Amino acid sequence: MTYILGGWQSDFADNWQRKGWDTATAFAETVGSGLNAVGLQPGDIETGHVGNFAGELFAGQGLMGGFFGMLHADFNGMPTARHEAACASGSVAILAAAAEIDAGRYDLACVVGIEQMRNVSGEQAARNLGAAAWAGYEYTDTPFAWPKAFSDLAGEYEQRYGLDYRHLMAISQNNFDNAKRNPNAQTRKYTFTPENFTADDETNPIIVGRTRKMDCGQITDGSAVIFLASEKRAAAYAKQHDIPLESIPRIKGWGHRSAPISYDQKIRASAGAEYVFPQVRRAIEDARTRAGVSLDQLDAVETHDCFAVTEYMAIDHLGLTAPGESWKAIENGDIAMGGKLPINPSGGLIGLGHPVGATGVRMALDAWKQTAGKGGDYQVEGARTVQTLNIGGSATTTVSFVIGV
Repeated sequence: MTYILGGWQSDFADNWQRKGWDTATAFAETVGSGLNAVGLQPGDIETGHVGNFAGELFAGQGLMGGFFGMLHADFNGMPTARHEAACASGSVAILAAAAEIDAGRYDLACVVGIEQMRNVSGEQAARNLGAAAWAGYEYTDTPFAWPKAFSDLAGEYEQRYGLDYRHLMAISQNNFDNAKRNPNAQTRKYTFTPENFTADDETNPIIVGRTRKMDCGQITDGSAVIFLASEKRAAAYAKQHDIPLESIPRIKGWGHRSAPISYDQKIRASAGAEYVFPQVRRAIEDARTRAGVSLDQLDAVETHDCFAVTEYMAIDHLGLTAPGESWKAIENGDIAMGGKLPINPSGGLIGLGHPVGATGVRMALDAWKQTAGKGGDYQVEGARTVQTLNIGGSATTTVSFVIGV
């Protein structure tokens, strides 16, 4: 059993280049602030893992596990690794660290998710992010691979079930509203008019295909860190801090599935299937089965909303509605704060921001905050069990955790 002792998140509104930061500076700030937040010392950490997608493309930097040894003499010699799975990189790093703990190799792990993305133009950022598609074969006719891919997903939903753009904009508006309560959200000070959340070409211009500006998650510089512990180490930590072991959130269950990198191949394979992305559904169910919980035992969800339609897809794949009927949960207010199952109390990728390699770690940290009662102004009252859903590429890699007390 793997416990989460806590962690730390950077301010996703920061532009690291404007602050004079490089990746190493941000890494040092993240680990140091995390250790301070949780009350640990460098010598306590036995293994380090880093989630990062495209450090080479954005910053010319790979081998980020080596940054641990730069920070403190006690980290020199510690085993480290970097993990890449596009937008699911952070979650895959957590899986690796938790597996080491579950195997009895180590008792305390540090997992960092980090990505710098605002140091290049928007067009270059889009090209860099396109590396998670099937390079040279898909989306070669557009510089915006992911807005086009998820435009295609919106078209697939419209063809199979029907789709009203107003429901996508209700998702975006909900996430922007939630972000205003999050002191680390990139968009917390943004202001909008009602027209922004319509199919108006002036206030909500088309990016490509069906994807408009307000459909999109944010290009973000950001990092997050969590500390994972074995039951033995968590018990010692609980005793040291005079808290019950039962009050420390743990990873109750996990799901990890992969599918072909080709979007078209995934869609063709799911023709006639119950769900558009069967492997996403399987990852969600795997996590709940391992945790021994059902949908009605969840108190909140932190899900992938790189685009509004991604969350629309997540709603029915989570089982909140029947396939193709996500609009019902939106119209009923089920996904809003105070609803049946609040989705993205943090603001999600649309409101909080999406530093790609950090997102999975940030989701787990927010699940820890909610179930530890440390969600602040965006706390879901009485939350004890939260599920995360982190998707890499066009649902090529999916990781889900159930986290709770």
